[in-house]
Amino acid sequence: MKIGKLPTEVLEKCVINNIKVKRPEVLVHSAIGEDCSIIGFGEHCCVLSTDPITGSSSSVGYLAVNISCNDIAASGVEPLGVLVTILAPPSVTEKDIYELMEEINEASAKINVEILGGHTEITDAVNRIVVSTTAIGKGPIDKYVTTSGAEADDYIIVTKSAGLEGTSIIASDYEDYLKDKVSQDTISKAKSFIDKISVVKEGIIGGKVGVSSMHDVTEGGILGAVWEVAEASGKGFEIYEEFMPIAQETREICRVFGLNPLRLISSGMMLITTKNREELLEALSYEGIDAECIGKITQDKNTRVLFRGGKAQTVLPPQPDELFNINL
Repeated sequence: MKIGKLPTEVLEKCVINNIKVKRPEVLVHSAIGEDCSIIGFGEHCCVLSTDPITGSSSSVGYLAVNISCNDIAASGVEPLGVLVTILAPPSVTEKDIYELMEEINEASAKINVEILGGHTEITDAVNRIVVSTTAIGKGPIDKYVTTSGAEADDYIIVTKSAGLEGTSIIASDYEDYLKDKVSQDTISKAKSFIDKISVVKEGIIGGKVGVSSMHDVTEGGILGAVWEVAEASGKGFEIYEEFMPIAQETREICRVFGLNPLRLISSGMMLITTKNREELLEALSYEGIDAECIGKITQDKNTRVLFRGGKAQTVLPPQPDELFNINL
């Protein structure tokens, strides 16, 4: 099979449809496109999400904490802690583990989450360090936001710019290859995008404003994320390439490798659907967060289109991320 996330149809057939137990305490179950599962506890709910880092060889610890906590934020609540599992090959050193934990602690300190525990193991089952984190959040039981809540005529808002995480990973992992193809300033700025990958602020703002759905834009990029929101919500969408925020550094680096920035892993970008467009944009702007409206949710689930140069193109289900298409 191809490297990357399972194709949607395979995930549904082999994984989702094989989950047999549905407990009444679970308010949001496993489903295509859902960032989190949510469990009810009286007046509060517990929000959980888990993710590994496999597409990067640098800043693994920093990414691992932020990626899972971003999913919690997409539910409109603040993450409070993470469990960390580290699988390291026999070639790893004590210094490597120490530096990895420094990254994990730096990331957790920035967003005020506690390392709750986990597991660390040396194993020949991996050929480089793999970190998987499970994040936990808590919020009022009547205030959480799901991926599946998008409604017809909602505006589709995205924050920051497309491909932030992917651009940073490529600039770090392929710096030597890029040196004679783009400027050093472009590489440096691209690497700094890692500092923008948290969407905790956006999630909390969305929860306060009152939005219909939120989704952290990860593997599959912005096109994959919009498709997942529509699929989870049973809706369609119309989006416009001309409104997509893409940094110049992302455009340059994607051009070098022949990648589509709209299909590139984009942690740091939150996708939000709402009818309160102006209120949300104002609240985000007040906190210094750039955001753009890129289109609208539609009732017809069979109409999922990207307008490019005035022509409508059907948006297909998420495929393996563009990051995995780099082949030097």
